[in-house]
Amino acid sequence: MSDKPLVLVDADVLGRRRTGDETYVMQLLRELPNVADDLQIAAVTRDPALVPDGVEAIHLPARSQEVRMAVTVPRLLRRLRPAVAHFIHALPLSCPAPAVVTVQDLSWERDPSVFGFWDLATFKVFVRRAVRKADHVLAISERTKNDLIELYRTPASKVTVTPLAPDPAYRPAGEHDSFLLFVSAIEPRKQPLAAIDAANAVGRKLVVVGPKKDEELTAELARRGADVRGYVPQAELVELYQRAACLVFPSRYEASAFPSSRRWRAGRPSSLRRSARCRRSPATPRSSPTISPTGSGRRSPTATGSRRPGSSGQSPSPGGKRRVSPPTSIAGCSRREGLGCLRRDRPGGDRAAQHLLA
Repeated sequence: MSDKPLVLVDADVLGRRRTGDETYVMQLLRELPNVADDLQIAAVTRDPALVPDGVEAIHLPARSQEVRMAVTVPRLLRRLRPAVAHFIHALPLSCPAPAVVTVQDLSWERDPSVFGFWDLATFKVFVRRAVRKADHVLAISERTKNDLIELYRTPASKVTVTPLAPDPAYRPAGEHDSFLLFVSAIEPRKQPLAAIDAANAVGRKLVVVGPKKDEELTAELARRGADVRGYVPQAELVELYQRAACLVFPSRYEASAFPSSRRWRAGRPSSLRRSARCRRSPATPRSSPTISPTGSGRRSPTATGSRRPGSSGQSPSPGGKRRVSPPTSIAGCSRREGLGCLRRDRPGGDRAAQHLLA
């Protein structure tokens, strides 16, 4: 270990096909060394080979997640004594170090009906506890921050919003096909049946990508005509985003999740569930092109993405024209806001980091 302050990131999700959580941690680890050369970054993981260059890998085997969070992680924290430790959703039973926790959403509080008993109990108990005990909380959207304030009575000053941004690999690429794309773990709370019903209603094929967590739901998607591919490598996922006519994302509470930012980067339109709780991310235009039931991969006349005169969603330029502001960094969190909460001595907006690392 060097003399630099140690930032310890819990990277147990790496290699476990945890979709959004794994993407978040991987991109956070890739970016931290580039913007925090005054800090030492280390990742606690089951598989050191997956840790990006510039980050020290700390191998911590885990047969039981309960034993890991109750015994082995607290023991590691006491031994390493990091300046700050970062976790997603839950903190170890004992956390003898300043802690930052990222919360992506509180969907189980808003709609518990789509969660199984044990998942619901786990989220309700451990996320609430983590938010209460953490020194600072990162939320991926204003909607999540507002939920934390309303439902968990979290002080607004304790929460920093760090919008997600897509990996640069997601970029526009030539012609596209006519299929619609649904990217998510297959489970009730992601509303996959709403996606296939929408695709069938406009006469489009739906390609479903993500871990098959619910076998019955997976079978029903296939029965209704979906092309269910399961978990796919990143290169294939990027190609699907680039080729899809539209991303379908019917989740009630996760409009700011990675699929939305990826489709924006890839230049594809999306169809989101209209909900007061699904507020757009700052990098996403307020409206997206609509998709009509045409068989070609080209845009139909109704897929123009037109807006009412004077509508916003884009930032004004000095010449009076409007332009879309691009995401500020690779996925994980925005460079200015997200990583700033894990480092010190940066001007403006980094009070949490200065408090934790002082």
